[in-house]
Amino acid sequence: MGRDEHKKKVGKNFLAQTPNYEKTDGIDVEFSSELADANDIEAKNRSERADKRAKKLEQK
Repeated sequence: MGRDEHKKKVGKNFLAQTPNYEKTDGIDVEFSSELADANDIEAKNRSERADKRAKKLEQK
């Protein structure tokens, strides 16, 4: 009975790669502003501010 007897991860792949069909391109889907509610508009504004911050960090 060794010390690491219970530490083996049998049957679990902890370093598994994400399948290609689950990966997204990171591009937001455009939508009609007539159909947008307050949450959609807020999410779009947050996304635009995050893009500006990311571009600002890339330039440094």
